[in-house]
Amino acid sequence: MSESVVESVAEHLAREFSGSPQRASVTFLGVEPIDVLRFVVEPPGLVYATLGCSRHPMNDPEDLSADPVRGPRAEVVMRIAGLADLPGLHRTLAVVAAAPAVEGLVLSPDALMDIGEPLWAGAAFSAVVLEPDSTPDCPLPEPMSPVRFLRAVPVTANEAAWVRLRGVQALRAAWSEAGIDPADPTRVAADLGDH
Repeated sequence: MSESVVESVAEHLAREFSGSPQRASVTFLGVEPIDVLRFVVEPPGLVYATLGCSRHPMNDPEDLSADPVRGPRAEVVMRIAGLADLPGLHRTLAVVAAAPAVEGLVLSPDALMDIGEPLWAGAAFSAVVLEPDSTPDCPLPEPMSPVRFLRAVPVTANEAAWVRLRGVQALRAAWSEAGIDPADPTRVAADLGDH
């Protein structure tokens, strides 16, 4: 059943972003592989989407009676402005998508995930904040919950510290005030000194 979920999500994403994506597979010890799809979209940009996080519902690992069918399911999406090559990003996104299986995390909007190293080679960003993505949910047969898509937005170490101190809404407000496009892989960090 878990592989039919993955196939459903792959078909859903192919319809949503049209075209055939590049596909990379990342494996972690003791965990089923996570694939990362890379779509080229208009205006020139890239959409990376994970495939495999939604195989199983995300449940509290302490819950010994967790339902293997019901429960929230998600995949991770990152939107990048432009067509820059970002080596290593697929592995980072796979790490985020594997966190429910590896660490028992339930991915949810406004969560901050500190990767502890650049999101891709040479990146100024070392963490992501999650928010609902505009990709429509992928329906699954009852009683399974639909798969939600959470957008991973790159943040710098300083911005991550700011989120811990003030909350993610304060960071989004600072971006908005400064006219920062969080999808720009070359953007500078928000100036948080006056906030």
